[in-house]
Amino acid sequence: MGTRPAHFISDPDGMFHPTENARSRWGDDMLNGPAVVSLAAFNLEQRFGLPEFLPARLTVDLFKAARRVPTTVRSRLIRDGRRIRNSECDVMQGDVIVARATLVQYRLSEPPPGDEWFAHAEFTPPSDGEQHGFFIGSDDVGWRADGGAHQNTSRKRVYHSPIDVVAGHDITPFVRTVVVAEATSLVSNLGTKGIGYINGDLTVALSRLPESEHIGVQGDSHWVSDGISVGTGTLFDSVGPFGTGLVTAIANPAAQIDFSAPDSIPTLSV
Repeated sequence: MGTRPAHFISDPDGMFHPTENARSRWGDDMLNGPAVVSLAAFNLEQRFGLPEFLPARLTVDLFKAARRVPTTVRSRLIRDGRRIRNSECDVMQGDVIVARATLVQYRLSEPPPGDEWFAHAEFTPPSDGEQHGFFIGSDDVGWRADGGAHQNTSRKRVYHSPIDVVAGHDITPFVRTVVVAEATSLVSNLGTKGIGYINGDLTVALSRLPESEHIGVQGDSHWVSDGISVGTGTLFDSVGPFGTGLVTAIANPAAQIDFSAPDSIPTLSV
């Protein structure tokens, strides 16, 4: 078994045991979002991924708060088509489904003739980002690892190279992207008083897999009304933009996360 940091340690019975890295800032007894979504992505890719198919869309519905207890996964192939493959995965704690993921894979092929419209998108990573696992940036203050510095109303971005999901299994480009895409919630919902929305889902849509270990996500839109938030972000690697993250979230002010509070540690694990 590897010694690199990971969210889970697996046992021979198929149980995944959360490590300290999987702890959420919403509560010491809860799993963080990256741990939950990456466990589902890890399982679906391992069981149903094929080199001639791209994992084009992953949607994870977070049914309820996942606890820091032994966790299992239950997955199935829904459709094994010539051009499209569909699969599902349940993240289980006891007999309760805490999250359900749906993966859509498309067979790689040649593009059709002609030119199309593309959005103009730019992303400049921190100059010393390759020496740091996690950076957060905002238009008001630039790149700083201190989450409290970004409690403002300006556009935000994250640059990250995630840890492994399961100890002994090197993280893959797809799963790495899913973990960073989960930060769409952070770049959308981090405001002047911290984060007061908890996301109920994550959708990751990809045109290709990333070509670098460090990946960025930059906020594109954020709409809120009556305690409901919708946020989108563009995913970037060393080559350029390659995908989109989407999260919907519900207000959770009773457990507001204030990054400027004493002993606050910036993290994607919200």
